[in-house]
Amino acid sequence: MNCIIVDDDDASRSVLTQMVKQVEYLTIIKACSNPLEAMNTLKNENPDVIFLDIEMPEMSGMEMLKALDNRPQVILITSHTEYALDAFDLNVVDYIVKPITLPRFLKALSKVKGSAETKEQFSMSRDYFFIKKNSVLNKVPVKDILWIEALGDYITIHTKDERFILHSTLKSLENKLNAGKFVRVHRSYIVQIDNVKKVEDTTIYINDESIPIGAIYKENFIKQINTLQ
Repeated sequence: MNCIIVDDDDASRSVLTQMVKQVEYLTIIKACSNPLEAMNTLKNENPDVIFLDIEMPEMSGMEMLKALDNRPQVILITSHTEYALDAFDLNVVDYIVKPITLPRFLKALSKVKGSAETKEQFSMSRDYFFIKKNSVLNKVPVKDILWIEALGDYITIHTKDERFILHSTLKSLENKLNAGKFVRVHRSYIVQIDNVKKVEDTTIYINDESIPIGAIYKENFIKQINTLQ
């Protein structure tokens, strides 16, 4: 699982970073010192969990949560307990009061991991989507989806037979896709691994179409595909 940390206190960020490094299945994408930095990071990254401080200047953790349309799982961190009720109204996974101890940190993570496994099982159980086109809901087998492309405020889903244009964001759709089959390869592209024909340096080929691989996505993409060296 990938995570980001959002806390304006240097010492707290350092403590959380060290705890993350002790968890084998958790990788830190970025430790942010303020919500604006975190929200900019979320435009290009899709972490599984956010460790979010509540009390921060200019924008609080609560305000950041309310500003996010599609958010990963959230563990709130604070020096006070009076925010607990409001926190769970926002459907957060857990609420940790500082100072953070490793046992309490691991307990919160176990909730995240359990929720993520449930989501993955649900996702893998579906082999189709219904996609609206011209007011008609069309059943589209997942195996027929070749790649998905972002075009401003719209996305285009390319299948073996046709294209579907939806008013959505790539990040929103990414959260609904099976991570074992689909992978983000560029800020504007998601591909289905099973339909990739070949890869040359920074280009993926699906049928006769070429799709660029962004530098920050290439390492993860290579990890997702089976290669014989």
